[in-house]
Amino acid sequence: MWVPALKNLTWAAIILGLSNTVVVLLGGFLVILAYPSCDHRYVFPFVAVSFAAWVRIVAMVPSGIAQEATAMTILESPSDNSAGVADAVLRLERRMRYKKWLWWTRFATVITVLQFVGATYLMFHTAKYISHPGTSSNCVLGIFSNGSWWKQRLLALFIIMACLVALVQCFAGSDVVNWRSYYATKDNAWKAHYLEVFDNGMREALCCLGRVRYLSVLEEDEVYSVARLLGDLVAYRASGTGHLELLAGLALLQRHGQSPRSFEDSMEAPEGLIQEAAALHKFAEAAYTGPLLDFGRNPFLFPCAWLYRQGLLAPWARNRWPILNGDNWWRGHAAAFLKHVNLTSEVLRQGRVNQAKCEAAYFIVVLHHLRSVVVAVRGTETPEDLITDGLCKECILSAEDLDGLMNSSHVHPDVKLSVESSFPHYGHSGILGAAQDLFMQIDGNPGDYDAECKSSGFLSSLLGAGCECDGYDVRIVGHSLGGAIAALLGIKLYRRYKNLHVFAYGPLPCVDAVVADACSEFVTSIVYDNEFSARLSVGSILRLRAAAITALSQDTKTDKATIFRLARQFLNLSERQRSGTEVNNPASDLYYGAITGEDLNHQVYERSEGQCRVFPLLNEADKDSVITMDHSKFTHPFESNVDTFDNPISQFMETVPRSESTSARDPPEMYPPGLVIHIVPHRSLPMSMWKACTVQLSAQNYKAYIASRESFKDIIVSPSMFLDHLPWRCRYAMKNVLEARSAQGILNESYSV
Repeated sequence: MWVPALKNLTWAAIILGLSNTVVVLLGGFLVILAYPSCDHRYVFPFVAVSFAAWVRIVAMVPSGIAQEATAMTILESPSDNSAGVADAVLRLERRMRYKKWLWWTRFATVITVLQFVGATYLMFHTAKYISHPGTSSNCVLGIFSNGSWWKQRLLALFIIMACLVALVQCFAGSDVVNWRSYYATKDNAWKAHYLEVFDNGMREALCCLGRVRYLSVLEEDEVYSVARLLGDLVAYRASGTGHLELLAGLALLQRHGQSPRSFEDSMEAPEGLIQEAAALHKFAEAAYTGPLLDFGRNPFLFPCAWLYRQGLLAPWARNRWPILNGDNWWRGHAAAFLKHVNLTSEVLRQGRVNQAKCEAAYFIVVLHHLRSVVVAVRGTETPEDLITDGLCKECILSAEDLDGLMNSSHVHPDVKLSVESSFPHYGHSGILGAAQDLFMQIDGNPGDYDAECKSSGFLSSLLGAGCECDGYDVRIVGHSLGGAIAALLGIKLYRRYKNLHVFAYGPLPCVDAVVADACSEFVTSIVYDNEFSARLSVGSILRLRAAAITALSQDTKTDKATIFRLARQFLNLSERQRSGTEVNNPASDLYYGAITGEDLNHQVYERSEGQCRVFPLLNEADKDSVITMDHSKFTHPFESNVDTFDNPISQFMETVPRSESTSARDPPEMYPPGLVIHIVPHRSLPMSMWKACTVQLSAQNYKAYIASRESFKDIIVSPSMFLDHLPWRCRYAMKNVLEARSAQGILNESYSV
């Protein structure tokens, strides 16, 4: 019983347990030596440090028991796809077990902090005593000068051990037993484990941000759904892969980079679209009325910039600003929006700032001089927005969600036919929920729509026949998450307002290919260079994870044993995902033996005409049972020409199926909506992270092309992938494109606000 239990312990726990034991014994011995002749105040620090070490040892026992109970409960709990009252009870028990272990780890962390403080106190007074010998009356430290040599060494060893143990415990973590000793290679166990990790972590972070309600929720809510997705994404832990190994692969992928794409055959974007998109971009940018926008522009002075933009420095002027739903008492968000777009308060008619889950902040502006009504949807800025981003599991789009495509009189019949004949269609579930809520907020007429009937919605009250904005254009704009919500909102509204157009800047992939193509007439997505948001989907993250292995395999300094372990892990995962089973697929082990040359169960293999034939030799009579894998069905995700026989990792990457031949079990691919315009700077050399932060490219280096949405299926790892998503970078690029075209004399009449 004890031997298996000891094997489950982590090396860090064993070393720290023994080290704390040494601190307790040394401290106790020193106290016994010094106590008869020393005052309590001199003995107390040594007693306190020794007692803290003893408490730390004692706390490791219930912490280890709670951790083992958590692991066993996770192993016994059902998968998250199962239903039933009993399964729900087991999932609840799993969460409670995890919380109990988490509280024990917090207690151990508090003890570690106390040990660190005690060790620092001892070091300070020891250094003070040594630097001024004879001036202190501390009889315990007096051993340094008055005691025998073995007492001096004993005291020095105690102080060194106390400091070392406190320091090591700050980095060693709180795990007493090794999770892998229980989970081994069980995918569902690792997914459930990280589900609990992310679920508790997000709830505590939301609580710290003022969302206390999430901390007490026990049922499966939106936080639980996001945590489950994140747990699935780190399932590579099932085969021993560490997080640092994956990060190393991503670093190598960034260093190696990809060859620059040629745009010689691409069509340049129409200048009319670029003009209007550039003019309306400031509304999408102004929708970020929180401190996030100012932090990106002024990292050091952002509190002052944000308070000025919010109008807090002049609260007596609050009556000048319109009232928005959820705004603060000085109406700061309305002030921030109007100051950024440099317009008067009369143009801002309605808006919402404070939102709940799957709700979007928005602003409705009336521009009489342009005969336009602009709806600006804010992107990711609050914790609720992050939850909406994370609810990226695909969901089916209903006919009501596609009302603007299927029932509109100003949509081409071929477009209608393509949408109607290819049901079901899929979309991003969080974005769809936010778009549905926003539709109810601004137009409020669900169900069947009759053009002869008047709607009670706010937009209809502005744009209806005989109303203030009758005949005006409708423009819906948004950046990042806001752009994706704007696109789905535009699809719902297009039947009602034929002069509607959506400009989405760096939108998230939110619809399938058919819907994305169908709405190209009235939805335009603007993507700046390598920004990650337009490429961020579950499928692209999984492909990026696989590409990291390829980058590792191309580095000659990488340990090949690690690479083979990674390859086998992802091969097993992909086989299980395709088969829908939890057990290890023997075909993956056979194929792994083929690509690595390992003799698994005495196998032989041969390769001919693009196929790998694996013969298990456990039974000669069964030699006719041959596993055949057609390499034409698989491809490396980023390379087109590879030697699949000489490079084992390249052969592994061939198990990644092509997107055009996905199976029924694969999640639908999400794409940026509408017509995609890609703005790219022409660079001859790759840039470092510092240069990506500081460089300002000249106007003639920017080009805007009509891009294929297929080119945004994979995330590009580059130093600027996050910086390119900053909203003002896209605005500057569009401005420079227009200036370059104006210099060439090809720009039409301007569109300016």
